[in-house]
Amino acid sequence: QVTLVESGGASVQVGGSLTLFCVASGVTYNYIGWFRQMPGSEREAVAIWHTTYRKQWYGDSVKGRFTIPRDDAKATVYLQMNNLELRDPAMYYCAAGSRVRVNEILVPREYSYWGQGTQVTVTV
Repeated sequence: QVTLVESGGASVQVGGSLTLFCVASGVTYNYIGWFRQMPGSEREAVAIWHTTYRKQWYGDSVKGRFTIPRDDAKATVYLQMNNLELRDPAMYYCAAGSRVRVNEILVPREYSYWGQGTQVTVTV
């Protein structure tokens, strides 16, 4: 059975940091990463690993602030969020796919496996 489990969501003050966790079990994938969805908005890609080629992609709004470390021994992908801003609150989802097309990595429907989401809130 394929399971992706996110955790780590919390309420953080502007400028603070937070780490999200995604434990992926029973899944083989070529891409794994994070999406987020704000109220009234569509789901957007945040940070993605292309595992085969060990390359990373980051959304423009998080470049220089977020990183996506991996620990293969723990089957875990992290989203390290630094200098949180008021545009960052959202439900954050871990996603993985084994058939993600290289030119479509930002498209949610390309990913077969999703976690349940973890909520991040930013306060002033």
